[in-house]
Amino acid sequence: MRLMMSTVVNVEHLSKRYSIGLAGGGVYQYGSLRDSIAAAATSAWGRLLRKHAGRDGHPDHIWALDDVSFAVECGEVVGIIGRNGAGKSTLLKVLSRITRPTRGFADICGRLGSLLEVGTGFHPELTGRENIYLNGAILGMRRQEINTRFDDIVSFSGIATFLDTPVKRYSSGMYVRLAFAVAAHLEPDILLVDEVLAVGDAEFQKKCLGKMQSVVRQGRTILFVSHNMAAVKNLCTRALLLDAGRVVTDGPVDQVVERYLDVARKPSAGGIVPPDAKRSGTGEARIRRVELLDRDDRPVEELYFGQPFRIRMTLEVLTSLQSVIAGVVAAASDGTEVACAFSSDRGGAPYSLSPGWHGLSVELAVPLLPRPYSFAVSLSRTDGYDVDVVDHAARASVLNAAAAGSDGYRWSTVHGFVRAASSWNPPAPLDATEAEAMVAAQTALESRREYRESD
Repeated sequence: MRLMMSTVVNVEHLSKRYSIGLAGGGVYQYGSLRDSIAAAATSAWGRLLRKHAGRDGHPDHIWALDDVSFAVECGEVVGIIGRNGAGKSTLLKVLSRITRPTRGFADICGRLGSLLEVGTGFHPELTGRENIYLNGAILGMRRQEINTRFDDIVSFSGIATFLDTPVKRYSSGMYVRLAFAVAAHLEPDILLVDEVLAVGDAEFQKKCLGKMQSVVRQGRTILFVSHNMAAVKNLCTRALLLDAGRVVTDGPVDQVVERYLDVARKPSAGGIVPPDAKRSGTGEARIRRVELLDRDDRPVEELYFGQPFRIRMTLEVLTSLQSVIAGVVAAASDGTEVACAFSSDRGGAPYSLSPGWHGLSVELAVPLLPRPYSFAVSLSRTDGYDVDVVDHAARASVLNAAAAGSDGYRWSTVHGFVRAASSWNPPAPLDATEAEAMVAAQTALESRREYRESD
């Protein structure tokens, strides 16, 4: 790969191998001399046994990164996407010099700022104020440079009250607020951002995205890891899709995101939820099948414009559950959630479920506009705990034609996701008094505009 003058990140044949089964997940642990001697003896004995068993003497391992190569130009905003375990965070750790690669190399040209796991780069015993100066020093900034940005950092983070409190007492949200404020305001040439923004609330996430857009306008470079495809498409112009430690696709963000979502949201045959589906919850019950059906109980993958449809779930209940609520969330292809329905809507009573298999269905009348959609399904307890949540459990595309062919979305550009129910009053002439008032208001506005222009 030829390195151009404007290239600020150059990665060639980068690989990172982790051994399976080491104490601490492969992180070196300090111990006593007795521990070291015991570990060395155990290791030697293990190698001897493996040799006699016909093994090669190497521990089992996984490749978190496997021959990854790419380059990033100055001012580019690159999204790094992929499923959990694809190698996204490992890549940023290698670029941040936190983790040493097994093979290959990564050249960084410029001052680097990283926002990885919560608390990375902070000393827990130091206060928020002290950590701001510590991070600035790590970035190679002088104290005077940090002083000029200090007030902006504190204002953005919103933690002025706790500025002189040791950060070990901070909540995860406070950690992220301060960490992002420091990373963004100390103006590194290259900013690496991992999925830590998910810890903050919606308002703070919006604030962070706005700040990153401001950083982009200043010509700086960002590598952005996220599972929020809407944020990736909103911020990035290019994306890398990782899978099993390899770069599967590298190209324009819309194309790469669409390829990722095509795989992520693809349901299995017959609506059976696959074993590797993205899901979360206590596991007291499992949603095993999700089917999207028309009113005649026929499976559908395409819906006519305005067509009602049903979602039927098959549940395996493992322990008795009281006060359970079912839910469905419709999302666009970029992950933006556009509609939802819950069994508790309009005063619906919670369900009680005994161990065994159960069927559950809901009919939805959602006037979705022509686009592809995916559906997440959930079971939740009324005490706030999720029992089972399955993302991309079903999908469908809405056609730009009604079943009878008499209706459709008549505009070339689709605005939004849902056609709102509405009742329009036809145009009617204003009476003389209303018309005269409008003319007077317009004349006053024009006069003020001309006055400002002449000023």
